Amino acid sequence: MAAQNFLLHVHTSPDIVRKMTFNSRPESVDELKIMMKEKFRLDGDFSLAYQDPDFDGQLCSLVDIEELPQKAVLKVIRSESDASSVASDDTVILPHAMTPARAERWPDVFPVPTFSHDVEFLLGEGNATYERTGRTLRLSKGQKHDILESLANKMHSFTAYPEDKQFSVVAEALVTKHPCLTEPGSQTGWYGWKNSLKFKMGNYRSKLSRAGIFEVAVNSGKRSRNNPDRQAPHANIKRPKRAEVNFLPNFPRGEDAASLEQLRLQIVDEVKMSDKNLLLIGKLMQTTFALRRKEVIDDEPPVGEILERWPALKIESQICAEFHRISNVNLKNCFFAELDQHTPRFLSLFRKRAARTGKVAEVLSEIFRIYDLQVRCVGFLVLDNDATIVFFIFGRSDEPNIDDVPVGLLLISAYSTDATFFCPERIAVVLEGTMVIDLPTFADAFVMLFALIYALHLSYPKALANTFDFTQKVLMGLEDGKLKPRVLSLKNAILAVE
Repeated sequence: MAAQNFLLHVHTSPDIVRKMTFNSRPESVDELKIMMKEKFRLDGDFSLAYQDPDFDGQLCSLVDIEELPQKAVLKVIRSESDASSVASDDTVILPHAMTPARAERWPDVFPVPTFSHDVEFLLGEGNATYERTGRTLRLSKGQKHDILESLANKMHSFTAYPEDKQFSVVAEALVTKHPCLTEPGSQTGWYGWKNSLKFKMGNYRSKLSRAGIFEVAVNSGKRSRNNPDRQAPHANIKRPKRAEVNFLPNFPRGEDAASLEQLRLQIVDEVKMSDKNLLLIGKLMQTTFALRRKEVIDDEPPVGEILERWPALKIESQICAEFHRISNVNLKNCFFAELDQHTPRFLSLFRKRAARTGKVAEVLSEIFRIYDLQVRCVGFLVLDNDATIVFFIFGRSDEPNIDDVPVGLLLISAYSTDATFFCPERIAVVLEGTMVIDLPTFADAFVMLFALIYALHLSYPKALANTFDFTQKVLMGLEDGKLKPRVLSLKNAILAVE
């Protein structure tokens, strides 16, 4: 007899329940936790508890995987010592902790919400009739409004600005769950619902803007009859463009710009100390996240000014934490896990390309020559607005002029052999002529550069837009549904390597 699937409802937080399906029981509890971390982007340490059917659903710690029922409700229990926790201790007292507006990115399968009781009853009867006779359901204006309003609210829980493809996904999910709502005159059966959702989402954003929700209010106040000199309504729209989950959150309840400014000044003082209280700095940065995002998104100040006001963004742990606040993704865990998985394929693919002819092949061939010899060397990589230029600087006394460098990695070593970036003594991340942070390896420096682009709301450098797109969408899984041809080509080539 074929084995039954394991179905799990997982409470990843008090307000969020996710579903997991397995063809067979995981080998161990640790393996289950790893799978949950990958699927739900969880970080930090946690334990699991399940509702025991033998004791009326009371919670029981999951220690032995054999105790896991075929259908189970699991609860993620965070450790009190988890570094990602914002619980206060005796030395840290903050008025409020910032709670991100969103805890999840757009899901793989859109969860159609439950509508009002009368509409749900009507849909249930309509679905039964449709199954028997194929007759669709006619809705009143109020009933359709209830459905669209609920869908708009659910969509907003993932993003305030859905893409066209996402509207299609929601409309299709609605008609799939409730076939009585199928449109007989539509080729897809849901095209009219898609258009209605677009209008409803626009109205929903207007309502949120009037209520003072930052992420949509930032785009209000455009050109109108009373303000003819302002920008056009569709010009310079500020919205997530790289799958940011918490793009522009509101201030914590009970806080305002003045109170958060006092906490910012406290951060500045703490960072200046030789013996930094990193726990306190982390909690202050968490609480002031909304103020920082408002400054970065609204005012778009130079990098140097941002780092002067928020010097904790020069600390590696806070760069990682800021990326997590914005994306709900653990930066290093995700990046290095994917890099470890794909590195053998990268090496195999690029060695094949190095064997060909052309400028790219020549560069790859030289890189592999040095890589195979394990030569210690140093380089200075500059990414300007027009092209990628590589300069090699040797010795500790020669400090390059980085004033005009928009984005770069500075590699410094005492050795003066072949120039490359495999084994420098230190690597510095450079942004807009400012040396932000030193890291020990090229991989560490690159992933910090990637995170800082998110934290400082910078555009990808034009010369390496495809590289950062690949990092974002393939390695980090921050997908927005669109892959450029070259990125898709590399993804396919990597996955095709044996």
